[in-house]
Amino acid sequence: MKVLIQRVKNASVTINNELFSSTNKGLLLFLGVEKKDTIQEADWLVDKTLKLRIFEDENEKMNLSVQDVGGEIMVVSQFTLAGDCKKGTRPSFDNAKAPSEANELYEYFVSKLKKSGLNVQTGVFGAMMDISLINDGPVTFMLEK
Repeated sequence: MKVLIQRVKNASVTINNELFSSTNKGLLLFLGVEKKDTIQEADWLVDKTLKLRIFEDENEKMNLSVQDVGGEIMVVSQFTLAGDCKKGTRPSFDNAKAPSEANELYEYFVSKLKKSGLNVQTGVFGAMMDISLINDGPVTFMLEK
């Protein structure tokens, strides 16, 4: 399981030219689910994401988590994070979990984040989405479990 984390000033998801969801200051998470992934990986990634100190304190040091700053979270399913580009020039998606199983883990991941009490928004699993964001920093991290 992979989570690409971007610290954002705001983010939004548009589907078929209509705004679906949006957030303010916080995190935009792109979640990729692979065949080997289980609830245990999801639990670890949720905990790590919520506690990751990537927001600046009063001394401009990354010392605060999204929870500390009362930030918001946008989670978008990102099938292409399971892509393997090591061979040739066309990505292989052999490692991607089947859509129905991946959606279950995606929904589980989102439900665990919502238990934090933060405002958590999503895209639509498997949909073609336009994602807009203002990356704050820019600050971007990849978590893998």
